Amino acid sequence: MRVAIVGAGIAGLTTAWSLTKLGHDVTLIEQGSIPGPFAASGDRHRMIRGAYGSADGYAQAIAEAFDSWDMLWDDLGVSHYANCGALGISQFAGDGAEQFRIGLDHAGFEYERLAPREAAERYPFLDAATFRCAYLDREGGALFSERIAHDLKAWLRMRGVDIRMYTKAVSIDPETAHVHIEDGTIVRADRLVVTAGAWTLRLFPPLADKLAIYRGVAAYVTPPADLENAWSNAPAIVDIGGSCDGYVMPPLDGTGLKFGAGALKTRVPDVETGAVAAPGEGDRLRQLFAPPFSRIDEYTVTDVKACAHTCTTDQRLFSKRIGKTLVVSACSGHGYQFGAAVGLRVAHALETDDDAVLVHWLRAETV
Repeated sequence: MRVAIVGAGIAGLTTAWSLTKLGHDVTLIEQGSIPGPFAASGDRHRMIRGAYGSADGYAQAIAEAFDSWDMLWDDLGVSHYANCGALGISQFAGDGAEQFRIGLDHAGFEYERLAPREAAERYPFLDAATFRCAYLDREGGALFSERIAHDLKAWLRMRGVDIRMYTKAVSIDPETAHVHIEDGTIVRADRLVVTAGAWTLRLFPPLADKLAIYRGVAAYVTPPADLENAWSNAPAIVDIGGSCDGYVMPPLDGTGLKFGAGALKTRVPDVETGAVAAPGEGDRLRQLFAPPFSRIDEYTVTDVKACAHTCTTDQRLFSKRIGKTLVVSACSGHGYQFGAAVGLRVAHALETDDDAVLVHWLRAETV
C-alpha cells in the first residue's frame, strides 16, 4: 500500500516508522526541516509520566507508551529516554498537583510522599514554607525529542522512505488521497495520513468544530550557580502546584532547564499569531514559579520558545477518517509521551480500517 503522510512531527514520524516496518511504501511530506521549528512536538526534551489526574485512561495506557518507545529504541539502536522520575508539588488542597497525585492513586501507581522540609532538603531549589506536600513517581522523566526526530529521519531514509522536506501541502483531496504541493505537483497515494498539528485546520477547515489552535510558551533559564548541581540531578516536575499549571524539565544531558505553564496557554486564530515570543514574556513566565521555588529573581532567562498546537475541547487525542484520509491530532498537550504508541495504532488502523478502535484508544476510552 502506498501511504502519504503530511506532517513530520512525532505522530507523522512514528506512523512512517510503523508503516515501514509493515512493508508499506511511505512518502513523508514536511513543510520545514526534520527536526524543525514548526512541530509542536519538537524542542529539546519532553515529559513522560504516569500522573494524569482525572484522565485515568491515559494513566492506564502509559505501560503501552513505554513498551512502544522500547520498540523504537530497539530499532534505532539507542534510547533517547532519561528515567529521572516525576515530582509533584502541591501548594493547596485540590490544586493541579494534588489532582495528579489522586490520579496516581486511582491507577494504583506507587510513589514516594515527601514532607515539605524533606523535599526541600533533597531539592534545595524549593522553599519548604510555600507548599504543603510533594510526591515522587520514580517511573517517568524525559524524552529527548530533537534526538528522536533526527534518528527516526535517518532510520526512515535508510529503509527507502521518500522524505520530502521543505515541501508545503496547500490542499488535500481526501477522497482520492491526493496531496497538492505548493509548487504545483501532486503526491498520489492509496491512503493518506494527516498529522499536521496546528496546520490541520488550513487543510481541513470544517474540523474547526473539533479542533482549536492554542499558543504555548516555554522558557529556558539558568539557575543560581550554587543550585546548578541540584537541578542537574532533579526529576521532571509534573506540576508545581498553585494555579499556574507550571511544569519543569531539568537540564538533562545538556538540554537546559525549561519552565512552562499552562496558565499562559491562549487560543489564537491561526498558527502565525504569536509565533514569536513577546518582549518580557520569559520573565513573566519565570515569576510564576515563586512559589514554590526560592530565589526566583536570581534565575536568568536565556531563551523563550513559542509554538502553536491543536487542542480538543476535552483535552483528548483525536482522529477522523475522511474518505481515504485519516486525520490525527496528537498535540493536545500530552500527545508526545504516547508518540510511539500513536504511530503503531495509526498504522494498525490503516491496515484494518477499524477506526473505532483507534478513536477509543486515542480518547483513552479503551486501552
